[in-house]
Amino acid sequence: MGIGTLIIFIAMVLVAAVAAAVLIQTSGVLQQKAQSTGKQATQEVSSNLMVKNIEGIRAKTNSTNMSDTIDLLRLKVGLNVGSAPVDVNQVVISITDGTTANTLVYAGNEKSYASAGSSNGKMGGFGDTASSNLITLLTNETTIDSTLTNSQKYYTVEKIRDEDASFSQANPVMNTGDLITVYIATTSDEAVTGNYSQVGTADGLAASGLKSSNLTLVPRTTVNIVLTPESGAATTADFVAPSSYGVKETVQLYP
Repeated sequence: MGIGTLIIFIAMVLVAAVAAAVLIQTSGVLQQKAQSTGKQATQEVSSNLMVKNIEGIRAKTNSTNMSDTIDLLRLKVGLNVGSAPVDVNQVVISITDGTTANTLVYAGNEKSYASAGSSNGKMGGFGDTASSNLITLLTNETTIDSTLTNSQKYYTVEKIRDEDASFSQANPVMNTGDLITVYIATTSDEAVTGNYSQVGTADGLAASGLKSSNLTLVPRTTVNIVLTPESGAATTADFVAPSSYGVKETVQLYP
């Protein structure tokens, strides 16, 4: 074998080695990107939140003097099996009764309704207690750049099951196994003028007075609720209110 042929052979070996290294590196990068894309796609198409049931509560003064409308929705919400943690702060809820639609954010969310460059967007009077936040939701307004009616702009939550004690009003992050109640105000104009004093566990409301949500959930009303988390598919819950509420204060609506 001549020296020239040897040089050509060595050059070919070197070129092949470089090409192989480039291919190996490229395949590794592509694999990482494919795994990342697959994970993101799974998060986007899977729904993390699960609405287990929905109850409607009528405003009342006593057991015989109740509103003709559903004035508060109580949603029991959990996570699907294997889902990632969900920050309730970033969950947006849309609700419509077929006539009016409200888009709601968590009462402790500081950004959504904030002034430009500020963090003053949470519900006025928001605190560490779920019960007091519910009363504030039903009876008060929040002034930021303008005056917002809490029942038209916010929702509140309360934990039911929280094994690791990590869920709080200020840090409402749901982990696997957690179960919470989401409160959506649906107070009607009729409930506001009725001067009712109690809605569910929220009592002593007559002094402050209920605020209208602009929704009217009379019997046979078709309601659509959509929970949209920061990542993952939205969760939808649709129901038609019963033909009559009878003498019930709490009405099962979904499923």
